[in-house]
Order: sequence, then structure tokens, then C-alpha cells
Amino acid sequence: MKAFIDYFSSNASTIFDLFTEHIELTFLAIIASIIIGVPLGILISYVKPAKKPIMGITNIIQAIPSMALLGFLIPFVGIGTKPAIIMVILYSLLPIVKNTYAGIENVNPDTLEAAKGIGLTKFQVLYKVELPLALPVILAGVRISAVSAVGLMTLAAFIGAGGLGYFVYAGIRTVNNAQILSGAIPACLLALFIDYLFSILERKLIPKNLKLSNPQSKIKKYFDNFIIIITCLALITGSFFTIKNSTAETIKIGSMDFTEQEILSYMIKDLIEDRTDIQVEQSLSLGASGIVLDAIKNGDIDMYIDYTGTIYGSVLGHNDTKDTKEILNVCKKEMKSNYGLEVLDELNFNNTYTLAVRRDTAEKYNLKTYSDLEKVSSNLVLSPTLSFMERKDCYKALNNTYNMNFKEVTPIDGSPRYTALQNKDCDVIDAYSTDGLLKKYDLVVLEDDKGAFLRYDAVPVISKELKEKYPQIENILKELGKYLNEDVMIELNYQVDVEGKKSSDVAHDFLIKNGLIK
Repeated sequence: MKAFIDYFSSNASTIFDLFTEHIELTFLAIIASIIIGVPLGILISYVKPAKKPIMGITNIIQAIPSMALLGFLIPFVGIGTKPAIIMVILYSLLPIVKNTYAGIENVNPDTLEAAKGIGLTKFQVLYKVELPLALPVILAGVRISAVSAVGLMTLAAFIGAGGLGYFVYAGIRTVNNAQILSGAIPACLLALFIDYLFSILERKLIPKNLKLSNPQSKIKKYFDNFIIIITCLALITGSFFTIKNSTAETIKIGSMDFTEQEILSYMIKDLIEDRTDIQVEQSLSLGASGIVLDAIKNGDIDMYIDYTGTIYGSVLGHNDTKDTKEILNVCKKEMKSNYGLEVLDELNFNNTYTLAVRRDTAEKYNLKTYSDLEKVSSNLVLSPTLSFMERKDCYKALNNTYNMNFKEVTPIDGSPRYTALQNKDCDVIDAYSTDGLLKKYDLVVLEDDKGAFLRYDAVPVISKELKEKYPQIENILKELGKYLNEDVMIELNYQVDVEGKKSSDVAHDFLIKNGLIK
């Protein structure tokens, strides 16, 4: 608990900013889902043939895994708030549509006959009779959707939309429970508040003759009004402050979903803003290389850091080569011709893939190299990341070079695989050679003695337009590369992953220490 309190207090301003983002995204999605869902529920109540296809589609959407839906949306609408809001809207439709339909269908037929008997038109019957009588059921569906929307919106962090999910995901990545709770607890409180807010709306909107509860006291009514006013003011104020009035030029930098990428992104941001009049926006933790590549191709970002091995083997689909210069030249040439993107010179460190084991496992089987591991692999369980399993330059390259025959292969994404290794649920994991968690858990990194993996030299990838418009950025990145190497990156990653420092602070302190910024 003390660790959580310390972390929360030291990151209060950031948590508040993300909390505000989460509220705005959630309310936008809720309002849009109501605007879409209620009319659809009315439609299928009046046009019976439309019921099966509309209800079928909303049920199918509900069954699609949320991450799969996000991945499907990214190529069409890009990264950021758009896919996050669309995803939450789609998932929120089913309870609203179903409850709207059920509420209208359950209106007493005698009541409808009486309404028609006094001369009301169909539209008048709808808004004067059916909707008021169906309102308790409709609001129940809206309330369910609103509460679930808070939790779903945490996924927005995976695609650079911000929100409290950033802390949850970053905490999982670095095995930091205090960081996870700093995102999860405010999200839970927000869900409870939204549930209470909609209970107030139910009391305000449902006709008195349909209420089952006792009449409210004056104090309760005043309190409900106060909550509504405060909520409206908070939303209006939050929207006002998010409007950017700056006239400065702005570029966007993206990053993949691990610590090193965040640190590099903050370094580049600080350097560019210090040396130029350009403002930098960041889209952090966007996922694997493929997602970030899609983002820059779609124009959602202007720059990111990738790795030569990833571009050469996974993006461009080439086979192994030991010639480092050839890899870089091919990456530069084909990324430009295939995607119109510029690959700049390396940042002077190689973050290649490696395999790691616990120290007791290394001692038991006398493991030092991959060839040693190959001999005893049938006794061991491998738990690599999902991307390691799928990419040509990772698991497939390993098997093409070594005759590995693991007892079991159980993919575990992110830092939980380190926890699984410590708990002896697995014996071998993949890792990045500059990963700070290797030092934290005192793991033995095995030597790739036959060269299964390519070199993964960090390289900036920028749009052609950005390079032409701001040629000074290339010189800034070249200067940064002079101060980086593998040992430096291991230490910087360790400060974030193990010591719990902010990526932004670690990056800023490094730049100041080396005299790169004032």
C-alpha cells in the first residue's frame, strides 16, 4: 500500500491528465452510442424485418474480442481516439438497442389503443406514450453500457489515445503493481461515479407515476442537482483546456510498446523542442512494429524508432545475412521505394533478440550458448512473446538455425513472461538484449553462437515530407546517436523498469547530463 501511495503522489499530475482524457473519451463514446442505439431500437420495434439483421450484427460485434476489433479498425481509421471511440460505441450498442426494443414492446397494448383512440399520430404515440413508459428499461441498458465503457476505454492506451489504460499497461509491462493500481483504481472510481450519475438521471427523467421508490427528500434533490451541474462544468472546462491555441509547427512521434521505445521518444521530443520551434506530440505504446508502421503510412505519426532486423526480416521479408551494412542499405532503399519512408543512420546500439533462463536452470544444464540449450530443449518450456512466435526473423529463424525441440511452447506477451519464469511456470523466455528486467531478475543471457538472429540496430524512420521540411532533425538524431550504446540503454531501461522512474524523467536527465539540452 505504501508503494502505491508513494507512486500515486509522485505521479498525481500525470494521473489527473490521463483521468481527464479517460472521462472525455468515455463520455463521447457513451453519447454517440445513445444517439445511435436508441433510434435502432425504435426502428426494429416498428420495422419487424429489420430486427434479425440489426440484432444479429450487434450480437456478433459483442462476440468479437476487443483487441481484434481495434486491430481491424486501425488500417481504416488510423490510431488515436477514433478507433478507441468507435470500438466502445460498437460494444455499447447491444444493451441499448435490446433494452429500447424490449421497453417499447412491453408497453401495454390497451394503453396504445387508448392513445390511438384519442387521435394521436404514430409519432405522437411514440414520444408521448411509448418512450416515456419504456424509459426505465432504456435507461437500464444505457447504464450498463456506460459502466462497461469505462473499462473498455482502458484499451485506448494501446493505440495512442491516452486514458488510464496507459498506467495499467505500463505497469504490466514493467511488473509494477503500484503503477497498475494508479490506473485501475481511478478507472473503478469513474465507473462507480458514472453508475451513480445515471441513477440520478433515472430519478430525474422517469415519470413519477412509474417510480417504485419513495419520493426523494429535498436534500437528496439538491445533491443530485449539484452533481449534475458539477459534471457538466467539468466536461465543459476539460473540453476548453484541451483546445490547442499554439501556432507552432507540430510533428508526431510514435513508439512501440516497451520501455526503450518510450525513453527514445522522450529524448527526441526534448531535443527537437529544445533545438527548434517545432512542437512534438507523442503516441506512446502503440504495440508491435507493424502497428506503428501502419500509423506512419496512414499519416497518423511522422516518425518512430525501428530496428534494422525487424525492417529487414519482418517488414521486407528478407533472409538472414551477416553483413550489417547490407542490411541497413537494403532497409533504406526498399523502405523508400515500397513505402515512401526514409530510414536514417543507426543510433549506435544493437537491441537484438536473445534467450534467457534462470540462473539455477543454467547451472543445472550447464547452459552458456544456444547450442547448449538445443541439447536439453526437450526438457524445458519456452514462453516467448506473441510477436516472437509469429515473425520470420524470430522463432522461425531460431528453428532454422538450431534444432530446438522444446517440451512445450506457451506464448506469454509482455513482462508477465518474466513472472512466469521466476515462478518456474516456464524455463526459457525471449528478451531484448538491452532489457532492464534481465538485470532485475538476474537472468542468464545465452550466446547466439550460430547467429540465428539478425542485428537490430535502432534506426529512426521518418516520412519523406518530414525529412524534406525539417532537414535539421536528421542532424539532431545523429548527434543523439553519439551518446548511445548497449550499456547506456540497459542502464536507462533499468532505471524505468526496476527503479520505477518515469521514462520522461530518465530521458530528460540523460540529455542534461550529457549537455545535449540546457
